[in-house]
Amino acid sequence: MTDGALLPGQPRGGRIDGPATDRAVCVLAPNPSPMTLDGTNTWILAEPDSDLAVVIDPGPLDEGHLARIVSTAERAGRRVGLTLLTHGHADHAAGAARFAELTRSPVRALDPAFRLGGEGLTAGDVITTGGLELRVVPTPGHTSDSLSFHLPADGAVLTGDTVLGRGTTMVAHPDGRLGEYLDSLRRLRSLTVDDGVDTVLPGHGPVLGDARGALEFYLAHRANRLAQVETAVEAGHRTAAEVVAHVYADVDRSLWPAAELSVRAQLEYLRGRGPA
Repeated sequence: MTDGALLPGQPRGGRIDGPATDRAVCVLAPNPSPMTLDGTNTWILAEPDSDLAVVIDPGPLDEGHLARIVSTAERAGRRVGLTLLTHGHADHAAGAARFAELTRSPVRALDPAFRLGGEGLTAGDVITTGGLELRVVPTPGHTSDSLSFHLPADGAVLTGDTVLGRGTTMVAHPDGRLGEYLDSLRRLRSLTVDDGVDTVLPGHGPVLGDARGALEFYLAHRANRLAQVETAVEAGHRTAAEVVAHVYADVDRSLWPAAELSVRAQLEYLRGRGPA
């Protein structure tokens, strides 16, 4: 997921597994890796006085993790009434079908392939399960089916892989597209300016308490990387692999395959933009 860049002031460590806001609790999946950071953040959301919870991204197909999500909700006196997916990558969605069996809750997603007993999700949808208000925000770019969820009562947005708690995400070319991703970052930034969002609850890594700063950093980082890629091409580095070796030389080589996907998306973006 990450290309190795650090957010301003973010430590290389840092993780969350427990309450994050008044309405959001994280259950960290046991799938750490260079691509998933500390693991997938599964989010349990509920109004403080409600007996119904919404789960976002049940994560990988890991029976222990899925059982822990259920038990965490039950200890708070809640049952899961709805499951939502930010996107279809396996580390977020592979456990969704089994989780639906365990909780008898529908699964809603943008991609019809991941819906189970529930409707789809579209821009402007407002979810009100158990009195909780969640607003669906389309944020394609990392993948074509990526969504974020605005939690107005906590001034928070759940971003899946669109914004991470540490480092920056990849644009998963060819499904992910850089132009769409940049538009999504601007859309999320507008929530911090116009809608009072100050907290990012990401799909991986720690909570970000300066949502606007994080979005500004992401946009600046993308602009900088794009300029580096353009310069590398002008210097004669033609293939994506050559550009990665030149531009991402300071990034752990284990992340180069992910970086190459982003570079392919950047090259496509530059071709579409044409000469200045």
